[in-house]
Amino acid sequence: MSIAVIINPVSGRARGAPAPDRVSLARAVAGQCGEPAEVVVTERPGHARELAAALAARVRLVIAWGGDGTVNEVASALAFGPVPLGIVPSGSGNGLARELGIPRDPAAALRRAMTAAPMAADLGEVGGRLFINVAGIGIDAYVARAFSAPGHSRGPLGYLRLGAQALISYAPAEYVICADGERFEARAVLVVFANSAQYGNGARIAPGARLDDGELDLVVVEERSRLATICRTPHLFRGTVSRIPGWSTRRFRRASVEAAEPMLFHVDGEPLRGGTLLHARVHPQAIGICR
Repeated sequence: MSIAVIINPVSGRARGAPAPDRVSLARAVAGQCGEPAEVVVTERPGHARELAAALAARVRLVIAWGGDGTVNEVASALAFGPVPLGIVPSGSGNGLARELGIPRDPAAALRRAMTAAPMAADLGEVGGRLFINVAGIGIDAYVARAFSAPGHSRGPLGYLRLGAQALISYAPAEYVICADGERFEARAVLVVFANSAQYGNGARIAPGARLDDGELDLVVVEERSRLATICRTPHLFRGTVSRIPGWSTRRFRRASVEAAEPMLFHVDGEPLRGGTLLHARVHPQAIGICR
């Protein structure tokens, strides 16, 4: 059987190779590995999901070459099936790829995906949408919506700039949270469902999260002191996020979050509008990842 490589031509466009070069490289590496390859390029949001669903019927592996959103689309199409996922990271954050130790060099990442044995990984679900890395309600969804707006500059610096602005202006909300039967209330700036440990760029919001433990990590950052939160944000990048005031975590299989107003949330960086009640759950060993 052949493999498939799905390329998002606009991911990492500020520093990445143009689409024809990516196509040529994918075919060259596949040839070096002795693999027949179908290489396709996405044309619009959601197209990677459509392509992966169609290709999964005739290939042994689907590789997503793009950012976290492209990886989410491909993973969602492959979920609960026998065809594993490979990743060539070229986005702004690349949280999952960083956590898995996947090389940033495209040729090395392609070779790794084509030759590695798949690991069984969990998937998360919130608001009826699957995610493979991190989903959240609150300030991260607020930043994700701003980052995805047309005309906004891409890349890590653009994301960090929006995050800094949000830390000053974002207003926390009151939530009622239930995790595996444990109910509590929180006035929070952030409610995170983490399958993996980091957003990307080394920002580790859930240091204990693991892709293969059959659970998700629920992280809540309650509003204590906005100034203290701002000053201690660098702990995200130092592996000491627990020092941020109001940070707490617990593992769960099923959870719900309720608020007085409809909630903005994100799945792997894609912003979505939900209702006043959102349900989250884990799907253990729902996908294979070749890393």
